[in-house]
Amino acid sequence: MRIFYILLFILSVVASAYGQENLTLSTDSKKGKLYFYWGWNTAQYSSSDIEFKGEDHNFVLKNVKSHDHDLRWKVSEHLNPGRLTIPQFNFRVGYFLNDHWDISIGTDHMKYVVNDLQTVKISGYIKGTGTVYDGVYDNDDIVIDQESFLEFEHTDGLNYVNVGLRRNDKLASLTSFADLNLLVGVNAGVLIPKTNSDLLNKGKNDEFHLAGYGVGATGGLNLTLFKVFFIQTELKSGYINLPSIITTPVDTDRGKQDFLFSQWNVVFGGYINLNKKHKAKNKK
Repeated sequence: MRIFYILLFILSVVASAYGQENLTLSTDSKKGKLYFYWGWNTAQYSSSDIEFKGEDHNFVLKNVKSHDHDLRWKVSEHLNPGRLTIPQFNFRVGYFLNDHWDISIGTDHMKYVVNDLQTVKISGYIKGTGTVYDGVYDNDDIVIDQESFLEFEHTDGLNYVNVGLRRNDKLASLTSFADLNLLVGVNAGVLIPKTNSDLLNKGKNDEFHLAGYGVGATGGLNLTLFKVFFIQTELKSGYINLPSIITTPVDTDRGKQDFLFSQWNVVFGGYINLNKKHKAKNKK
């Protein structure tokens, strides 16, 4: 909630400084407008089975739990231009096809971390690694110890690059310069994670990699100020499938998993009116 009030204050100050002359270029009609936003998210994930395959191993860890890696909100972290991509963030650019529907593309930068020292079931085999984990498993218990067995994170991050289609409807005009809007939509895209994985102390290969796809739905509230700036809060949920995860520096070592996700996003942005006819009319 503190983030919301900070963003509201920032946008109010900027809007006042922008000047009434420029604000008259805006219009009640959204058709032909471009919008952009930046903000932050917290995320949650369902438990998932994670499969690991390579020349010396083939096993599945079942019902693995995880969490995000959201930073505690700080001005020095979240509003520092040099560290914009460190927190979990959302960036999106969209275009209004008409007064209600927009199409957009953006990136949801989430972070996914497998809980350390949890006990899960394992089935499959590990052989020839020279570790205490060599053996054949059949639904046995194993502790995920990141120091000796497995460290597994998509922390730079779980990057969901997606295209969205959204419907926007005005709920109310709160004041002469503030409108409250409802938005709902769907999205689909690809996952390009940078996976920080260390399996059986083989080392890490955390290169960006096209690992899978995702689909989702979004609902939210938008507070538009002076028809130029906005603050938006969103609830987003969906499904992610990652059939090709880089797990070690060995090219043939791969992992796969799928899970459900949810996000709570707080973003701020603005509109750019591309309707040249309307602009020309206002200049007369």
